[in-house]
Amino acid sequence: MYAAIEAGGTKFVCAVSDHDFTIKDRKHIPTTTPQETLGAVFTFFDQYDIEAIGIGSFGPIDANPESAHYGYITTTPKLAWTNFDFLGAIRAHYPNTKTAFTTDVNVAAFGEFKLGAAQGKKNVAYYTVGTGIGMGYIHNGQIYMGRENPEAGHFLVRRHPDDHFVGACPYHQDCLEGMAAGPALEQRWGKKGKDIDPNSQAWEIEAYYLAQASMNTTLYLSPDIIVFGGGVSKQAQLFPLIRSQFAKILGDYVDVPPISDYIVPVGLGDDAGITGALLLAAEQ
Repeated sequence: MYAAIEAGGTKFVCAVSDHDFTIKDRKHIPTTTPQETLGAVFTFFDQYDIEAIGIGSFGPIDANPESAHYGYITTTPKLAWTNFDFLGAIRAHYPNTKTAFTTDVNVAAFGEFKLGAAQGKKNVAYYTVGTGIGMGYIHNGQIYMGRENPEAGHFLVRRHPDDHFVGACPYHQDCLEGMAAGPALEQRWGKKGKDIDPNSQAWEIEAYYLAQASMNTTLYLSPDIIVFGGGVSKQAQLFPLIRSQFAKILGDYVDVPPISDYIVPVGLGDDAGITGALLLAAEQ
């Protein structure tokens, strides 16, 4: 069987599947301390004969296999996990099991590339917009990694003319994440995104920032498709706004595919990450 861990700052999602990627069992485990959380992870996986484990982790992480700290969660604000050798702990418990380790957003990108909205594409940009904003990129069918994982969620953006919110990012204040992630919506409008009226100006302003992310991504990476996941993908009224504003700010500078096929919501819903982790396990 294949095993997968989608390690988030609030909870770990663990799953096992057969070789056809049909999930046979799944468990949600609160993210507390490494000892407590991984203890529960091991109890769950120990029930099964596992061939390989795919891991997508919250971060920042060191995902460079050539680094001395490969597999570590590094400067996370979750203090119990700071500079924790996550992959090392997994390998110590399962010394004869193959592993794959990358970011949570990369496994979601891989899931969408293989089985979701980006099937048949070679170059796929995947954004998750939730508590934070992150991007994973599939380049010629492979997860892209530079010296570190790209942090496109912290692109600088132009401010919407009607937006006077200072920004919620503790590092850059009014970067993409600071202006468009869940905490920015809540602080600006006084309620969570799911509770904001679909006809509110909030979504026009949100789309303005996500359109800029789409434009930057188009100009930097020239992907075949841009997929948005996370809570934002559940706001169907947002996508026409993103596409319209993207077309306006891009100004026909470069050619892109038909826009309704180019900027799209996630195809696998909340299962993008866990599916991608299972697929990475299989590749091992």
